[in-house]
Amino acid sequence: MARIAMVVTNACSPDPRVIRHAKWLVEEGHEVTVHAFDRQTQFPKSELVDGVRIMRYHLGDTPYGGLIKTAWGLRNFVRQVQRGLANKLPDLVYCHDADTLAIGCRMKKNHDVPFVFDMHDLHHTWILMPAPNSSIRKIISKRLEKRMLKRVKSADCIITSSGRLDEDGVHFGFREYLAERGYSSTVVENRPVIRDVVTKKANTPWCIGYLGRVREVEPFEKLLQSILSMEVDMRPCVRIAGDGIASERVRRLFETAQHEHGIQCHITGQFDSKQFTELIQEIDVMYAMYQPDRGNILQGAIPVKMFDAAACGVPSVVNSNCLMSEIAERENIGRGVDWTDEEELTQTLVDLKSKCVQLHTGSERERLKFVEALKPMF
Repeated sequence: MARIAMVVTNACSPDPRVIRHAKWLVEEGHEVTVHAFDRQTQFPKSELVDGVRIMRYHLGDTPYGGLIKTAWGLRNFVRQVQRGLANKLPDLVYCHDADTLAIGCRMKKNHDVPFVFDMHDLHHTWILMPAPNSSIRKIISKRLEKRMLKRVKSADCIITSSGRLDEDGVHFGFREYLAERGYSSTVVENRPVIRDVVTKKANTPWCIGYLGRVREVEPFEKLLQSILSMEVDMRPCVRIAGDGIASERVRRLFETAQHEHGIQCHITGQFDSKQFTELIQEIDVMYAMYQPDRGNILQGAIPVKMFDAAACGVPSVVNSNCLMSEIAERENIGRGVDWTDEEELTQTLVDLKSKCVQLHTGSERERLKFVEALKPMF
């Protein structure tokens, strides 16, 4: 049995990918503790979830997507975790995303503890989200990318969340991004457990949903314009659930639309996996489109909500001409739409509202790949 320290810079409240991978390791007989950064100090400092111990660090309010305050909070978190792990050395450090790599590198250099790098995303692109055309943010993004690639050299194993589907696949994923820079990795997609029987409830009026972190306003502005272009008696209601740096602006956007145009909308905050199962019953189509300027959308990002929705029979609308739409259309669980084509978005939303889909490949395939990739670590 190995003692494994996972590190993630969100509150893990829960983070489905983090908990899923931690649970798989527990099932293999290991002891896993997740060191999580509760940026808004909202959750218990210690919690046991599916046999996984979560330790949350309360270090004051730290925003997502900021500059100085965010950087300072992350630095403080990294130092606290490093000190704690140095006092009681784990057998393995598991770094979720690039903003935790400093911990893995330090533990390996100072204490010869091996570490895994699990790259969920192109983390250096997140700084561009609030202002994709900002020269300062572009410079910072390049520096973050350079630092990440330097640190990855020390990783003993790399897991990532997306890759080209097969030899016939058109679009590359994060595996190919790493391969172009000289690093090999194993793709473990963020898929849920498949349900034996899938039924989809028809809602009246029909409903478009967005369930997840609300990080930017532009996709919701695009969705609203599409809804307003429909005939009044054909318009759906909108269900949004999740927190994030743009959540209040999105709330105000739809409150105004409700007042001025009569758009029905229900918006709530953060939810857990059990609540997701309840929320998904309220919607007919999952909306999973994102502003492509930031970079990771076209370079292989796959929205988890697309898989989670499909497991419940709900189809998704996603960005076209990238890996997410290739998967959605190949598996018949959604459809890609050009970011700039409002008419196509409107028609696709209407076309999918009565469709029930089936997810045929779930987390069991990914678990086998994950366990095999980590075998050499033990």
